[in-house]
Amino acid sequence: MNNPIQNYNPSDVGQINGNIFGLPFDYTTANLIIIPVPWEVTVSYGAGTANAPQRILDASPQLDLFDFDNPDGWKQGIFMMEIPQDILDKNKYYRQQAATIIQRLEKGKPLTDAPNLTSLLTEINQTCENVNQWLFDECHQAINDGKTVAVIGGDHASPLGYMQTLANNYSSYGILHIDAHADLRNAYEGFEFSHASIMYNAMKLPQISKLVQVGLRDICQDEVETINQSNNRIVAYYDPIIKQKLYSGTTWIDLCKEIVSNLPEYVYISFDADGLDPKLCSNTGTPVPGGLELEQAFCLIREVVNSGRKIIGFDVCEVGDAEWDGNVGARVVLKLAYLMDLSQ
Repeated sequence: MNNPIQNYNPSDVGQINGNIFGLPFDYTTANLIIIPVPWEVTVSYGAGTANAPQRILDASPQLDLFDFDNPDGWKQGIFMMEIPQDILDKNKYYRQQAATIIQRLEKGKPLTDAPNLTSLLTEINQTCENVNQWLFDECHQAINDGKTVAVIGGDHASPLGYMQTLANNYSSYGILHIDAHADLRNAYEGFEFSHASIMYNAMKLPQISKLVQVGLRDICQDEVETINQSNNRIVAYYDPIIKQKLYSGTTWIDLCKEIVSNLPEYVYISFDADGLDPKLCSNTGTPVPGGLELEQAFCLIREVVNSGRKIIGFDVCEVGDAEWDGNVGARVVLKLAYLMDLSQ
């Protein structure tokens, strides 16, 4: 087998070769397989995140590959699978269909007196479940092939199939969830697999022993009660409280160590771009003032590695459909790939 890195210079001009970061790997030679999921059927505010995998791919060759945590991290081999056009096409169709349901609900009109929309809702839920199953199968195959896996969404509903795959492979793991939103709503707007329901659905998996949420600042009463009644299975670090502690003299590094102490040995990172300050990803689906700086987020994930915990997978979701957002999203993907490799 040819060695793909034998004549590769990581300091050279980034190659536009179809692979993420212009790296010289394919499915066979890569260790990390990135699966794009261009899906945002249930977005309830701004659209465009279905194009995030393409935006991130387009921006990625512009990034330098050197990293202070893991200087040779690119050598693990990173390969992004082809963006599935059939899923992108279905997304476009069902996104328009879902909008009619959302518009009706926003006007305060129930679906019960609109049988056509009730049957449409059932169809959308089934289609979303089919996408989850497709991702489950793709992740299962890659893991069976000895690969590690990451997902680039779409909206935050995108990675559920991967979380389900990991539940088949680990008897217990935790999620470190960076987000402005708790995503603990039960079938938000009637959509069983809503972007606002990803963590509600994840918590149905008994293998997920802990959910640690960081940066929450746009949250409903029901979600707060869900967190408070979770018997410490869900631990929330709300953005206003984080900021108050920082203003009062607590260091971010000490807070990171406290956050990480809640996590079990195996950790999955779920990174929603709206967990960041919106100046970094202003075109994300549901931007909220406040949030983390990019280096704050990286510092937190670095502490997961420094603690001796193992990162078993990650997703990056809700990156907006804009060049700058793609640039930031690509940097998040690269850093998480390097830190996951380091944690192995």
